[in-house]
Amino acid sequence: MALNNFLFAQCVCYFLAFLFSFVVVVPLSENGHDFRGRCLLFTEGMWLSANLTVQERERFTVQEWGPPAACRFSLLASLLSLLLAAAHAWRTLFFLCKGHEGSFLYAFLNLLVSAFVVFLVFIASTIVSVGFTMWCDAVTEKGTVPHSCEELQDIDLELNVDNSAFYDQFAIAQFGLWASWLAWLAITILAFLKVHHNYRQEDLLDSLVHEKELLLAGPARRASFQEEKSAVI
Repeated sequence: MALNNFLFAQCVCYFLAFLFSFVVVVPLSENGHDFRGRCLLFTEGMWLSANLTVQERERFTVQEWGPPAACRFSLLASLLSLLLAAAHAWRTLFFLCKGHEGSFLYAFLNLLVSAFVVFLVFIASTIVSVGFTMWCDAVTEKGTVPHSCEELQDIDLELNVDNSAFYDQFAIAQFGLWASWLAWLAITILAFLKVHHNYRQEDLLDSLVHEKELLLAGPARRASFQEEKSAVI
């Protein structure tokens, strides 16, 4: 019963990780298409007047687009999380249906993979959160523009891209990434508990085997002692 509960908890966490990763992949892919391969993360720019004689900010000008690697890394990390969560969810569900418990080696490898994904998704989440904040600071000039970052997606920034949904896309992506990170963190904790349980169980089995050997060796020693005693007599 305890094994089934543990496997069920793992299966639920893997399903959540899969779901949240899917929530990340879709908006990031859409944003890459809308921005024609450009990455808005860490983008630098400012509002400039279209007419230099008029002291009004009318158009946002990008000084330097963000590094494409930032968006690609976040997307690839989400895809990796998606695929691994799906594979492990299927395997855990198989174990749950069969009532089978994986080996110590499998549990240890699962712990290593989970810890790696936790680190990877955390880096991706940080990149998206910090990079998107820098974009919003640039496009709103840190709040001096009369429009918020969310409202600016309804305004054509004339950047030769489709910016009609950038805020919604990255808001969803941020939520999905951090939620996915929490799911993988829970998976890692469960994997650690599994390894610890298996390690203690193996120690217990070794102790039982040792005790069995001692018990079996006891009668043999007594018989040998009696034979030696008889020989002396």
